[in-house]
Amino acid sequence: MNLALIDIVALVFFVSVWVIYTQFARLRARTTYSLSHILRQLRIDWMRTLTRKEHQIADAALLGNVERTVTFFASSTVLVLAGVLTLLASADKVVEVLHSIPYTADTAPDKVQFKLAVLSLLFVFAFFKFTWSIRQFGFVSVLMGAAPQYRSTEFTDEQREIFARQAAKVIDQAGHEYNNGLRSYYFALAYLCWFIHPYLFIASTAVVVAVLYRREYRSKVLRALLATKGWEPGPIKENGESQ
Repeated sequence: MNLALIDIVALVFFVSVWVIYTQFARLRARTTYSLSHILRQLRIDWMRTLTRKEHQIADAALLGNVERTVTFFASSTVLVLAGVLTLLASADKVVEVLHSIPYTADTAPDKVQFKLAVLSLLFVFAFFKFTWSIRQFGFVSVLMGAAPQYRSTEFTDEQREIFARQAAKVIDQAGHEYNNGLRSYYFALAYLCWFIHPYLFIASTAVVVAVLYRREYRSKVLRALLATKGWEPGPIKENGESQ
Protein backbone atom coordinates (compact mmCIF):
# COMPACT_ATOMS: atom_id res chain seq x y z
CA MET A 1 0.00 0.00 0.00
CA ASN A 2 1.31 3.41 -1.00
CA LEU A 3 -0.47 6.45 0.39
CA ALA A 4 -0.39 9.57 -1.72
CA LEU A 5 1.52 12.53 -0.35
CA ILE A 6 -1.69 14.50 0.21
CA ASP A 7 -3.10 11.58 2.25
CA ILE A 8 -0.03 11.55 4.46
CA VAL A 9 -0.21 15.33 4.89
CA ALA A 10 -3.91 15.12 5.77
CA LEU A 11 -3.34 12.39 8.37
CA VAL A 12 -0.41 14.23 9.95
CA PHE A 13 -2.48 17.42 10.01
CA PHE A 14 -5.36 15.56 11.68
CA VAL A 15 -3.22 14.04 14.44
CA SER A 16 -1.26 17.26 15.00
CA VAL A 17 -4.37 19.40 15.28
CA TRP A 18 -5.97 16.97 17.74
CA VAL A 19 -2.90 16.85 19.99
CA ILE A 20 -2.20 20.59 19.78
CA TYR A 21 -5.80 21.58 20.49
CA THR A 22 -5.96 19.23 23.48
CA GLN A 23 -2.86 20.83 24.99
CA PHE A 24 -4.03 24.31 24.03
CA ALA A 25 -7.41 23.82 25.75
CA ARG A 26 -5.73 22.48 28.89
CA LEU A 27 -3.31 25.41 29.17
CA ARG A 28 -5.74 28.14 28.12
CA ALA A 29 -8.25 27.04 30.77
CA ARG A 30 -5.76 28.31 33.37
CA THR A 31 -5.92 31.89 32.13
CA THR A 32 -9.25 32.22 30.33
CA TYR A 33 -12.79 31.46 31.43
CA SER A 34 -14.00 28.27 29.76
CA LEU A 35 -16.52 25.52 30.31
CA SER A 36 -13.95 23.39 32.10
CA HIS A 37 -13.00 26.28 34.41
CA ILE A 38 -16.52 27.26 35.45
CA LEU A 39 -17.58 23.63 35.85
CA ARG A 40 -14.66 23.08 38.21
CA GLN A 41 -15.83 25.98 40.38
CA LEU A 42 -19.40 24.71 40.37
CA ARG A 43 -18.21 21.25 41.36
CA ILE A 44 -16.36 22.77 44.32
CA ASP A 45 -19.56 24.56 45.31
CA TRP A 46 -21.44 21.27 44.98
CA MET A 47 -19.05 19.44 47.29
CA ARG A 48 -19.08 22.33 49.78
CA THR A 49 -22.85 22.11 49.92
CA LEU A 50 -22.62 18.33 50.26
CA THR A 51 -20.63 18.58 53.50
CA ARG A 52 -23.30 20.82 54.99
CA LYS A 53 -26.33 18.71 54.09
CA GLU A 54 -27.94 16.12 56.29
CA HIS A 55 -28.90 13.85 53.39
CA GLN A 56 -27.09 13.20 50.09
CA ILE A 57 -29.83 11.26 48.29
CA ALA A 58 -30.30 13.92 45.60
CA ASP A 59 -26.52 14.21 45.13
CA ALA A 60 -26.20 10.46 44.63
CA ALA A 61 -28.98 10.58 42.04
CA LEU A 62 -27.26 13.42 40.17
CA LEU A 63 -23.97 11.54 40.12
CA GLY A 64 -25.77 8.40 38.94
CA ASN A 65 -27.30 10.27 36.02
CA VAL A 66 -23.89 11.49 34.88
CA GLU A 67 -22.35 8.04 35.27
CA ARG A 68 -25.14 6.44 33.21
CA THR A 69 -24.49 8.92 30.41
CA VAL A 70 -20.80 8.00 30.30
CA THR A 71 -21.71 4.30 30.44
CA PHE A 72 -24.01 4.77 27.46
CA PHE A 73 -21.19 6.23 25.39
CA ALA A 74 -18.81 3.47 26.47
CA SER A 75 -21.32 0.81 25.39
CA SER A 76 -22.04 2.63 22.13
CA THR A 77 -18.32 2.82 21.40
CA VAL A 78 -18.05 -0.96 21.60
CA LEU A 79 -20.89 -1.32 19.08
CA VAL A 80 -19.33 1.25 16.74
CA LEU A 81 -15.96 -0.48 17.03
CA ALA A 82 -17.57 -3.82 16.17
CA GLY A 83 -19.12 -2.25 13.08
CA VAL A 84 -15.80 -0.76 11.94
CA LEU A 85 -14.00 -4.09 12.39
CA THR A 86 -16.74 -5.81 10.41
CA LEU A 87 -16.18 -3.41 7.52
CA LEU A 88 -12.53 -4.47 7.40
CA ALA A 89 -13.67 -7.77 5.91
CA SER A 90 -15.79 -5.98 3.30
CA ALA A 91 -13.29 -3.45 1.99
CA ASP A 92 -14.14 -4.28 -1.64
CA LYS A 93 -17.78 -3.37 -1.15
CA VAL A 94 -16.79 -0.16 0.64
CA VAL A 95 -14.65 0.78 -2.37
CA GLU A 96 -17.61 0.21 -4.68
CA VAL A 97 -19.78 2.48 -2.57
CA LEU A 98 -17.09 5.18 -2.46
CA HIS A 99 -16.64 5.08 -6.24
CA SER A 100 -20.37 5.76 -6.63
CA ILE A 101 -20.04 9.05 -4.72
CA PRO A 102 -19.19 12.07 -6.91
CA TYR A 103 -15.79 13.78 -6.49
CA THR A 104 -14.45 10.90 -4.40
CA ALA A 105 -10.69 10.42 -4.68
CA ASP A 106 -9.44 7.18 -6.22
CA THR A 107 -8.93 4.49 -3.62
CA ALA A 108 -8.24 0.78 -3.25
CA PRO A 109 -9.24 -1.97 -0.79
CA ASP A 110 -5.89 -1.91 1.00
CA LYS A 111 -6.13 1.86 1.56
CA VAL A 112 -9.69 1.50 2.86
CA GLN A 113 -8.55 -1.21 5.25
CA PHE A 114 -5.77 1.04 6.52
CA LYS A 115 -8.20 3.91 7.07
CA LEU A 116 -10.66 1.64 8.86
CA ALA A 117 -7.86 0.29 11.07
CA VAL A 118 -6.89 3.82 12.11
CA LEU A 119 -10.57 4.65 12.68
CA SER A 120 -10.88 1.65 14.98
CA LEU A 121 -7.93 2.98 16.99
CA LEU A 122 -9.82 6.25 17.51
CA PHE A 123 -12.74 4.41 19.03
CA VAL A 124 -10.47 2.20 21.14
CA PHE A 125 -8.99 5.41 22.52
CA ALA A 126 -12.49 6.76 23.20
CA PHE A 127 -13.49 3.51 24.94
CA PHE A 128 -10.52 3.70 27.31
CA LYS A 129 -11.34 7.33 28.11
CA PHE A 130 -15.00 6.58 28.83
CA THR A 131 -14.27 3.55 31.01
CA TRP A 132 -11.63 5.45 33.00
CA SER A 133 -14.18 8.22 33.50
CA ILE A 134 -16.70 5.66 34.79
CA ARG A 135 -14.17 4.33 37.29
CA GLN A 136 -13.40 7.81 38.54
CA PHE A 137 -17.08 8.59 39.01
CA GLY A 138 -17.16 5.39 41.07
CA PHE A 139 -14.41 6.86 43.24
CA VAL A 140 -16.58 9.93 43.71
CA SER A 141 -19.37 7.70 45.02
CA VAL A 142 -16.98 6.43 47.67
CA LEU A 143 -15.99 9.98 48.57
CA MET A 144 -19.61 11.01 48.90
CA GLY A 145 -20.20 8.11 51.26
CA ALA A 146 -17.20 9.20 53.34
CA ALA A 147 -18.08 12.90 53.31
CA PRO A 148 -18.08 14.77 56.65
CA GLN A 149 -21.54 14.52 58.16
CA TYR A 150 -23.67 17.61 58.62
CA ARG A 151 -23.94 17.24 62.40
CA SER A 152 -20.43 15.89 62.95
CA THR A 153 -18.17 17.97 65.18
CA GLU A 154 -15.05 15.98 64.32
CA PHE A 155 -14.32 18.10 61.25
CA THR A 156 -13.31 21.73 61.21
CA ASP A 157 -14.36 24.17 58.52
CA GLU A 158 -10.88 23.93 57.06
CA GLN A 159 -11.09 20.14 56.84
CA ARG A 160 -14.47 20.37 55.15
CA GLU A 161 -13.04 22.84 52.64
CA ILE A 162 -10.09 20.54 51.87
CA PHE A 163 -12.45 17.60 51.39
CA ALA A 164 -14.74 19.62 49.11
CA ARG A 165 -11.87 20.75 46.90
CA GLN A 166 -10.28 17.30 46.62
CA ALA A 167 -13.60 15.59 45.92
CA ALA A 168 -14.36 18.22 43.29
CA LYS A 169 -10.94 17.56 41.77
CA VAL A 170 -11.79 13.86 41.35
CA ILE A 171 -15.10 14.79 39.68
CA ASP A 172 -13.20 17.25 37.51
CA GLN A 173 -10.76 14.57 36.36
CA ALA A 174 -13.64 12.22 35.58
CA GLY A 175 -15.29 15.01 33.60
CA HIS A 176 -12.09 15.65 31.64
CA GLU A 177 -11.82 11.99 30.66
CA TYR A 178 -15.44 12.03 29.55
CA ASN A 179 -14.75 15.16 27.54
CA ASN A 180 -11.73 13.53 25.91
CA GLY A 181 -13.91 10.60 24.90
CA LEU A 182 -16.51 12.91 23.37
CA ARG A 183 -13.76 14.82 21.59
CA SER A 184 -12.71 11.55 19.98
CA TYR A 185 -16.20 11.26 18.51
CA TYR A 186 -16.00 14.77 17.09
CA PHE A 187 -12.67 14.07 15.43
CA ALA A 188 -13.88 10.67 14.24
CA LEU A 189 -16.64 12.45 12.32
CA ALA A 190 -14.00 14.61 10.65
CA TYR A 191 -11.93 11.48 9.97
CA LEU A 192 -14.79 9.93 7.97
CA CYS A 193 -14.28 12.63 5.35
CA TRP A 194 -10.92 11.06 4.51
CA PHE A 195 -12.82 8.23 2.79
CA ILE A 196 -14.17 10.84 0.36
CA HIS A 197 -11.17 13.08 -0.26
CA PRO A 198 -8.05 14.17 1.71
CA TYR A 199 -8.79 17.86 1.08
CA LEU A 200 -12.24 17.40 2.59
CA PHE A 201 -10.56 15.59 5.49
CA ILE A 202 -8.34 18.61 6.18
CA ALA A 203 -11.25 21.03 5.92
CA SER A 204 -13.50 18.99 8.21
CA THR A 205 -10.73 18.73 10.81
CA ALA A 206 -10.42 22.51 10.85
CA VAL A 207 -14.21 22.85 11.18
CA VAL A 208 -14.30 20.45 14.15
CA VAL A 209 -11.59 22.43 15.96
CA ALA A 210 -13.49 25.66 15.32
CA VAL A 211 -16.70 24.13 16.70
CA LEU A 212 -14.92 22.80 19.80
CA TYR A 213 -13.26 26.16 20.44
CA ARG A 214 -16.49 28.09 20.07
CA ARG A 215 -18.38 25.80 22.43
CA GLU A 216 -15.62 25.88 25.03
CA TYR A 217 -14.93 29.63 25.01
CA ARG A 218 -17.69 31.49 23.13
CA SER A 219 -20.93 29.56 23.63
CA LYS A 220 -24.14 30.93 25.12
CA VAL A 221 -24.18 28.22 27.77
CA LEU A 222 -20.74 29.39 28.93
CA ARG A 223 -22.09 32.92 29.38
CA ALA A 224 -25.02 31.57 31.36
CA LEU A 225 -22.79 29.46 33.61
CA LEU A 226 -20.35 32.31 34.18
CA ALA A 227 -23.25 34.62 35.04
CA THR A 228 -24.01 32.46 38.08
CA LYS A 229 -20.70 33.72 39.47
CA GLY A 230 -20.97 37.24 38.09
CA TRP A 231 -18.21 36.54 35.56
CA GLU A 232 -17.99 37.22 31.83
CA PRO A 233 -16.05 35.43 29.06
CA GLY A 234 -12.43 36.51 28.83
CA PRO A 235 -9.30 36.42 31.00
CA ILE A 236 -9.75 35.02 34.51
CA LYS A 237 -10.19 37.82 37.03
CA GLU A 238 -8.02 38.00 40.09
CA ASN A 239 -11.03 37.59 42.37
CA GLY A 240 -12.17 34.51 40.48
CA GLU A 241 -11.33 31.17 42.08
CA SER A 242 -8.76 29.30 40.06
CA GLN A 243 -7.10 27.00 42.54
